[in-house]
Amino acid sequence: MTTRMAREIAEQPDALHRTLQTLLPRRDELRRLAADRRHVLFVARGTSDNAATYGRYLVEIHTGLGAGLAAPSLATHYHVDRDLSDTVVVAVSQSGSTEEIVETQAWAAHHGAHTVAITNDADSELAQTADLALVTQAGRELAVPATKSHTAQLAAIAVIADALGPDHDRLEPELDLVPAAVEAVLHERRGVEEAVTALDHADARLVSGRGLAFATALELALKLEETCLEPVRGLSYADLRHGPIAVVDRDVATVLVATREGPMLAGMRELADDLAGLGSRTIAIGGDAAFQAAASVTVAGPDLPERVAPIGLVVPGQLVVEALARRLGLDPDAPRGLSKVTQTDP
Repeated sequence: MTTRMAREIAEQPDALHRTLQTLLPRRDELRRLAADRRHVLFVARGTSDNAATYGRYLVEIHTGLGAGLAAPSLATHYHVDRDLSDTVVVAVSQSGSTEEIVETQAWAAHHGAHTVAITNDADSELAQTADLALVTQAGRELAVPATKSHTAQLAAIAVIADALGPDHDRLEPELDLVPAAVEAVLHERRGVEEAVTALDHADARLVSGRGLAFATALELALKLEETCLEPVRGLSYADLRHGPIAVVDRDVATVLVATREGPMLAGMRELADDLAGLGSRTIAIGGDAAFQAAASVTVAGPDLPERVAPIGLVVPGQLVVEALARRLGLDPDAPRGLSKVTQTDP
């Protein structure tokens, strides 16, 4: 029987097309909102936090503005008094109902920030109280693990970066390629079953990426944890090299994610070679031919430019996670202990 998670993974090309068609025309509103601002601060939790990590990298790389991730507890528990009059705060929540994200957005506005909400629910409190709401068009998501809502968030974040970036270097032509590239990944599924077997036979698992693909590594590690019910570390290339690589051996399967191009690709190739030398069974998602040749197993990634590649790069990983959960006899639609709307503090 096809799972809800599998069906929602398959819906992503249409969800991305609808989201981009809806949000790209709102770039002028975003430009006006950010006209006198020098910083962008993202607020999120869980899967949305991984989307925000992509935003942090993309905004700094593409726009030159300062960008960062806010800790919601600064607002909700420490009640920090901070001047945010030079900042656009982007609050990301699939449901728009996570109380600490709503509260943090209100705190930011009180301290002078202009606020943008990214949510899949136009009627949510987050959307209704933001200066500007970017409502993704993923449709209702029934499986607990976020798939189509996550990639729609990534697309919305890319629209923000496009709006705030230089006029001579628009992201829109690259974003136009995304739905078809995701459709191609879903159709091909190359390497998915081989990756499932490699992960199933391992005693431990790591996921690593670098630069714009680091957010993808974090998201896939989270998906493996919440869907397959085993601890999985998501590490940047640098963090893996600075210590944790010492635990890698033949009992550890390592998932490496990379874009097909860009300044981080050479380092990821070297990492794949080094991990193979330590005996780890390595699973390469995306990258170029040399990166894939260095791995034990390769999973086809999207044919996309680096700046928008993470929107599609997570999709083959979602396919692997859904199939691995079923291989393990688990229900990927309803992982133990999770609900669709998570409140950090009961």
